[in-house]
Amino acid sequence: MKQLRAIRGMNDLLPTQSPVWQYVESTLSELFGRYGYSEIRTPMLEATQLFARAVGEATDIVEKEMYTFDDKSGDSVTLRPEGTAGTVRAAIQNNLLIQPQRLWYFGPMFRYERPQKGRLRQFHQFGVEVFGIEGPDIDAEILMMTARLWKELGIADHVSLQLNSLGNSESRAAYREALVEYLSARKEQLDEDSQRRLERNPLRILDSKNAQTQELLTDAPCLLDFLDEESKAHFEQLREFLDAAGVGYEVNPRLVRGLDYYGKTVFEWVTDSLGAQGTVCAGGRYDALVEQMGGKPTPAVGFGLGVERLVLLLETLEVLPDTLDQQVDAYLVAVGDVQSAALAAAEQLRSELPWLRLQTHCGGGSFKSQMKKADKSNADYALIIGEDEAAAGQVTVKPLRAEAEQQTVAVAELAKILQA
Repeated sequence: MKQLRAIRGMNDLLPTQSPVWQYVESTLSELFGRYGYSEIRTPMLEATQLFARAVGEATDIVEKEMYTFDDKSGDSVTLRPEGTAGTVRAAIQNNLLIQPQRLWYFGPMFRYERPQKGRLRQFHQFGVEVFGIEGPDIDAEILMMTARLWKELGIADHVSLQLNSLGNSESRAAYREALVEYLSARKEQLDEDSQRRLERNPLRILDSKNAQTQELLTDAPCLLDFLDEESKAHFEQLREFLDAAGVGYEVNPRLVRGLDYYGKTVFEWVTDSLGAQGTVCAGGRYDALVEQMGGKPTPAVGFGLGVERLVLLLETLEVLPDTLDQQVDAYLVAVGDVQSAALAAAEQLRSELPWLRLQTHCGGGSFKSQMKKADKSNADYALIIGEDEAAAGQVTVKPLRAEAEQQTVAVAELAKILQA
């Protein structure tokens, strides 16, 4: 019989890896909480039309990468390729937008693309979405929040912020016209993908990875020259806020992001510590999206952060806390016919020290084999109950990591010893 395997691009997260993910998840969720953001959870499966309308029909995501199928009712449904569209849908449906909202989410997303290091077909994303706040101060806040995150994770020196403004829909339309005119005269020199985008989504040509196309763009019209006065003032004030807070950035006029719903501020936090420059976190403003999806006009800004890539970066830079290797504080060894006494002692200890991570040996085995497992668990202590200890209501405490003598104490005194 053929061995069943995980689907390509969808990985198992094994027990040795999960402590790193738990560390990242708790660091982010705690940080968002400190800034006053609340968690929202939305379904992984949504109506296909949601993404066609929100993300944009001419985007690579909708055209090439979505997991779409008809359900048993014949309705077209899609596994979410990103988190913003579902969050906006939930906010409209549940009347959350009657007042400003600061939200965050975490969960799996799905895109059918070539699996590569730090980029899988099922990937996990943290996202932040803010609704109902118009000024550049909230754009600055979420950028300052991400800058603080990099400091707390120990990678601030390895990521840099790229910033741009896409202006409003009128200034984008004027720029689009100028860009199309410039590139149409040089169409034969564009790569195949860019030629296709020229008709449907010309701004995406700006972030083409093709070297010849990038060279062509050197003398192309610059988006920042087409900004309307309001967008220009918004962008200038945002930069002032970042300068005042000491958050460094580089203005990148070719930064457009891959989703159609962005306008005004767009940004990417990038790193070159993973080989070729890669994006760790990206987002921007999408003031028109809520109305586009059937809600009342509502200003909005947010970002998405890929956990696989962030974990890869933390591992590559070797900045993860050493304590993540230790998942157990104490390992209880039970030798002989003492299982009843051992289990009772373990439960008493858990009641007295709720923070203690205590693993009890089950399944029998020799003293030597149990001590090997205790050592392998990375626990600080082996708690040994043999027949003599069980009869006397005692436990032998053997330090496994420190140079200290073992001692035998009453079960009732054990909590004091471990707390010391």
